[in-house]
Amino acid sequence: MPEVEKALTVMAFDYGTSRIGVAIGNTVTKTGQPIQTVAENGDDARFRLIEVLIQEWQPDQLVVGLPRYPDGTAHEMTAKSKRFGNQLNGRFHLPVDWVDERYTSAVLEGNPEMRDNLDAQSAALILEQYFHEKN
Repeated sequence: MPEVEKALTVMAFDYGTSRIGVAIGNTVTKTGQPIQTVAENGDDARFRLIEVLIQEWQPDQLVVGLPRYPDGTAHEMTAKSKRFGNQLNGRFHLPVDWVDERYTSAVLEGNPEMRDNLDAQSAALILEQYFHEKN
């Protein structure tokens, strides 16, 4: 009888300097569900809200979108996103993985229905890309 793999809950982040999109999903459905955009001022307030979300959803894994230029090279936000992921790991002691997010916002920006929740929707796309890459 084949061994059944444990379903893992994964929380994804679309990091930005003023807003952070958050999405949740699991390794069974392999879909991302936008849950919130964190727009608090200051790192302490942001991380307090993220802590509440982590306590509520109990993720096993965290994923952070890693922005790059279209040719794949890193830029200023690449380093900031890496730092954010490292801070998540240090504060919450959960494994963090990164996903290339070059085109997630571009996919959503053309859809007017998604603009109000663009950051959380982007996090959901990042999460679905993560599931696709891990498959």
